[in-house]
Amino acid sequence: MAVLVDVVSWFLLSLGGAFVFIGGVGALRMPDLYTRMHAASLTDTMGAALIIAGIILQAGASLASIKLAMILLFLLLTSPTATNALASAALLAGLRPGEATPSRQDRSE
Repeated sequence: MAVLVDVVSWFLLSLGGAFVFIGGVGALRMPDLYTRMHAASLTDTMGAALIIAGIILQAGASLASIKLAMILLFLLLTSPTATNALASAALLAGLRPGEATPSRQDRSE
């Protein structure tokens, strides 16, 4: 049974790491602010959830698992909220969806 828990845990940890990596690549490669935020927020939230779930399996039934579950709940509530607040602030600042984010050369001219 311990081997099965280890295999599932490492699968979740690896999958979570892959999600976080893909989110980082998406944040670098997407053309504008809104698509970057979309790529980063979705994959980072899912990656964090998978990583914490894998750690909970490794911790077993203990106080640490309860604390990790509370951290997971906090992340699932705050990450999408923060992304929504950033998108709203960008919209209020006048950056419309579909407009390319100005590069450093465009801002210096």
